[in-house]
Amino acid sequence: MKVNKWTLGLAALGLITLAPAVLAQTTNAPAPAPAPVPIPLLTSLSATTLSGYVDTSAVWNPGTGNAHPAAYAFNAGKQDGFNLDQMDVRIAHPQDETGWSAGYVAEISVGPDAIGIDAGAYPIRQAYVALHMPVGNGIDWQLGRWDNVLGYESSDSYKNPNFSRSWGYSFEPTEHTGLIGSYNITPALNIQLGVADTVQTEAGSINARNDGFGSEYVESKKSIISLLTFTAPDSWGSFKGSAFYAGFDLGEGGATVDTYGAPVAPHDRSELYLGATINTLVTGLTFGGAWDSIEHTDVGGTDGDYFQAFAGYLSYKITDKLTFNGRAEYADGLALGVAQGVPTFNKVIALTGTLQYDLWANVISRLELRWDHAADGTTPFGGVGAPGSGASAPSKKNEVMIAANVIYKF
Repeated sequence: MKVNKWTLGLAALGLITLAPAVLAQTTNAPAPAPAPVPIPLLTSLSATTLSGYVDTSAVWNPGTGNAHPAAYAFNAGKQDGFNLDQMDVRIAHPQDETGWSAGYVAEISVGPDAIGIDAGAYPIRQAYVALHMPVGNGIDWQLGRWDNVLGYESSDSYKNPNFSRSWGYSFEPTEHTGLIGSYNITPALNIQLGVADTVQTEAGSINARNDGFGSEYVESKKSIISLLTFTAPDSWGSFKGSAFYAGFDLGEGGATVDTYGAPVAPHDRSELYLGATINTLVTGLTFGGAWDSIEHTDVGGTDGDYFQAFAGYLSYKITDKLTFNGRAEYADGLALGVAQGVPTFNKVIALTGTLQYDLWANVISRLELRWDHAADGTTPFGGVGAPGSGASAPSKKNEVMIAANVIYKF
């Protein structure tokens, strides 16, 4: 067997180990050496994990004119073509949960969806120090930049039942910079409570503190992040593993916009979230539900904009490889279109059906059909021309999307 010089060099340094039989077949190979003494660097990296994914899609919107796409997250710019949506790489060293221990997470995301997640600030998706304290049932801390804890859907597409994001996810924050702790009150009840610089993910800065208008901020003003999770125990029979969520965020929301997209006064932001994923008596069938309510209060105590969304989920595992996921939504609020610069509207209904077939190892492959309908009588979709280039006015109440999504996880 031929072994190259690079491999022999690594073996000589003790970074890898070659079997004696392989060494014997190698020209001028050194004699087997005693077991290598662990190198401190390798010892510190021994529990480090590397994971990530590549997310791709092909999207078709039947009908002429896509200048004004529906303003749910990551939809703009994907119409009628092939897309590289996101590439994500995560390096982590989990902490030992038996004593005073520490770890970290460093996660980098790039691509159009990644820009939408981190508000275009940096390719840093998450970066935090993880600390475990053996107090009571054990407290786990995250200090740095970490994912938002509220919401039914994740910023990682492969973790969601559907390829496209819900309207509720589209208006939730995606990350926070701060400190958050997690504690199991009982085996079934977990609480997460944290403090962050802002409630809302701020464009252009990971460590944002001001209100977006350059005015002086109050140094003691921070935001509260919280989530309570109940997981059904084994005694619930077929319903065991079902989860129920209640969360509340309150604090600095940064700059906002009015119904025409113009900046308005700085504001506080509050968000209430209720969610559930319920297993059933039918094997492979689960139901889910989510309610998001977001309100802004402008400086001076006047009411600002608001948003709420209701979503129902159904998932049925037809075979070991084939799963159907459905979602029905209703959302209303001021300036639903502002997020991606499309004409504003106040009410929307959306239905999404997704077939997932696991043909290849480590690959998620999905085919999705989605329908969005402006339920307030407006026509916010369509229009000929490229977005932002003087495109024609929208003329559609409905937007239909057919998408194929392929994700490789490593």
